[in-house]
Amino acid sequence: MPESVTTQSNAEPGSAAGPGARTALRICPLCEATCGLVVTVAPDDGGRERITAARGDRDDVFSRGFVCPKGALFGELDADPHRLVRPLVRRDGELREASWEEAFAAVAEGLGRVLAGGDPRAVALFLGNPNVHTVAGALYPPLLVKTLRTPNVFTASTLDQMPKHASSGLLYGDPLAIPVPDLDRIGHLLVVGANPLESNGSLCTAPDFPGRLRALRRRGGTLTVVDPRRTRTARLADRHVAVRPGGDALLLMAMVQVLFAEELVDTGAAGEHLGGVEDVARLAAGFTPEAVSGACGVEPEVIRTLARELAAAERAAVYGRIGSTTVEFGTTASWLVDVLNALTGNLDRPGGAMFPLSATARAPRPPAPGRGFATGRRHSRVSGHPEVKGEFPAAALAEEIDTPGEGRVRALVCVAGNPVLSAPDGARLERALAGLDFMVSVDPYLNETSRHAHVVLPPPPPSRSPHFDFSFNALAVRNQARYTRPVIPLGEGETSESAILARLVLCASGAPGADPESVDAMVVEHTLSAAVADPLSPVHGRDTGELTRLLSGESGPERRLDMMLRLGPYGDGFGADPGGLTLAKLLEHPHGVDLGPLRPRLPEVLRTPSGKVELCPEPIAADIPRLRRFLADRQGEPGAPVLVGRRHLRSNNSWMHNVPGLKGGSNRCTLHVHPADAARLGLADGSLAEIAGDGGAVRAPVEVTEEVAPGVVSLPHGWGHDRPGTRVPVASAEPGANVNQLLDGRLLDPLSGTAVLNGFPVRVAPAASPTGEAAGETAAESGSASPASAGSPAPSSV
Repeated sequence: MPESVTTQSNAEPGSAAGPGARTALRICPLCEATCGLVVTVAPDDGGRERITAARGDRDDVFSRGFVCPKGALFGELDADPHRLVRPLVRRDGELREASWEEAFAAVAEGLGRVLAGGDPRAVALFLGNPNVHTVAGALYPPLLVKTLRTPNVFTASTLDQMPKHASSGLLYGDPLAIPVPDLDRIGHLLVVGANPLESNGSLCTAPDFPGRLRALRRRGGTLTVVDPRRTRTARLADRHVAVRPGGDALLLMAMVQVLFAEELVDTGAAGEHLGGVEDVARLAAGFTPEAVSGACGVEPEVIRTLARELAAAERAAVYGRIGSTTVEFGTTASWLVDVLNALTGNLDRPGGAMFPLSATARAPRPPAPGRGFATGRRHSRVSGHPEVKGEFPAAALAEEIDTPGEGRVRALVCVAGNPVLSAPDGARLERALAGLDFMVSVDPYLNETSRHAHVVLPPPPPSRSPHFDFSFNALAVRNQARYTRPVIPLGEGETSESAILARLVLCASGAPGADPESVDAMVVEHTLSAAVADPLSPVHGRDTGELTRLLSGESGPERRLDMMLRLGPYGDGFGADPGGLTLAKLLEHPHGVDLGPLRPRLPEVLRTPSGKVELCPEPIAADIPRLRRFLADRQGEPGAPVLVGRRHLRSNNSWMHNVPGLKGGSNRCTLHVHPADAARLGLADGSLAEIAGDGGAVRAPVEVTEEVAPGVVSLPHGWGHDRPGTRVPVASAEPGANVNQLLDGRLLDPLSGTAVLNGFPVRVAPAASPTGEAAGETAAESGSASPASAGSPAPSSV
């Protein structure tokens, strides 16, 4: 299936239409691209409605008809027969179906029992990244954190993008102020560690990212990709630079050094808002192209060319993603991306790197110094990890559970997460979960993590939920707002995701029997009370009760959305601007409301104590000696193979492996090995290799390919579905290998607490057969990877 599909049925022939069929609009929640869909809904043989087809919505103001294979198969995922329909409660050691009342009674009892000890540290919360793809996941987890009062918050961010939050917090005073490339006006794009042709983009919301890159090329622009793999994005590029894994920070720092040494620095209009430019020059002075070339694997003249072209381009941006964040210097590399944009005059200008303005963001106010961003306000109990953005490293969750002592985590609330697969050393975490006094998991599947829960609360399929992109609109390459109500109403015995999470909040607060809508009412009252007391608010001085009565919506979440839109930067101010944005206006425009291209926002976005972009923050400067030591240690020829992950267009998180239509093609768990390395290591295409690291060993079929550079091997995330007790039979039929089990969780980026999931050395050898001989054709023909031990867990995208 091609990566861009504008009309694609996921139904059997003849099933897309028929008696009782209708079409409806839906925003796809399966990745960050947020494409608009037109879905066909028809009754099945039992009269129950289901989605029989999906195609791109050509009238969508943002996606304009684009859809990838995941979106085209939205109906198949939505109707997965292996999704849980009823809650599960553990009785006599077994998870059994129960009513919602029984399930929440068990949650109230289990949490209450642990919290009765008076130590909120006894409860931990893990949030997976699907939370940012749903309305409920955006609105209720912050309330849950506040209600539980626990410092033990863990999320998928420290397995993915936390370095960007940390660097943005240090630069701009706000960890959510993340500039994105202005793709539709850009003339020169340097992509570092990202593969948007297969990921559809990340921390840069852009439907049809591939088409936007091709449009860049058509208008005479330049695309350069820095990646140790020759990805599909790299093949599209004008230039592919095969950096040595983990060397991104060195390469980018050398580019900064060239800009200063050759007097190419021109900060442009943003210059008046920048502080610390000279300090950056001093930090970069020793990182010449010649000094870093051997360690990052890029020739000095290539480094100079990259810097010169970036400086010379009229409209340009550097964009970095997971390949540059899940490494030892992820925060430093993320910082350098923005430093390069600032030094070349491309920060906050059209065609450069710009700050989106979401419809639900706080309305702009006069620029003023802020409190800034700090980490380490508290530290984890066992290893003393500093919190970052209110979180501890996900890699530390297991030790917080299995290490005895005061403050040990005894209960876990896991919402839309599968850390047994997504975090390092899932085998240890799995053993730790089995020792919890209580665990509740909000998940549609009985997967490798939720199978350990005492209560599993399944949300309904996406078609039965509303959709608004609270998070991704703040990262979008064009300002817009779109909202879709549920396509299919909730069925008998189903509970909305919002009600599930609201009831969790009530259980944590000791009021499990209260109406879930009371949670939304409390938030509305608190928010509006603060707004009317704020002199800079559009509703300053007005009556809270009057404003509450003006809210529209069929549910608590809709009324909260209406409130946020009205108070936001494009809102009507509760009638002050009749033409402003409201929920009613979004409902009148089902294909969305276009709010225009990105516009310059400095100094409006700044929350730093100085009121400027603090280009050389002290924590970054203090970490540069570690980068110098890393540079010294990396000189000379590479030793052991270095492992990197990879993305698949047909996959996003481990749960998508249970959708039959998304299997096959390139979506396979194989070890990519360069031909020269395969010959040196005694590996043949299709043979079975054993890959070992500090956390364990796994096995995977070998795929010999020149897509990876010599000295680099690649194994995708999201695999390892080999455990008993799960209910994902399609995924379990081809379990794959758990790449994250190669790690023991000790290797972190210290500035962000992010696990190093890329660029670490491994040992690779032909896998031994049960008789002790090298595995031959029999193992290779099986096409599946077998873990090194029955207890080894599986990797996941985060």
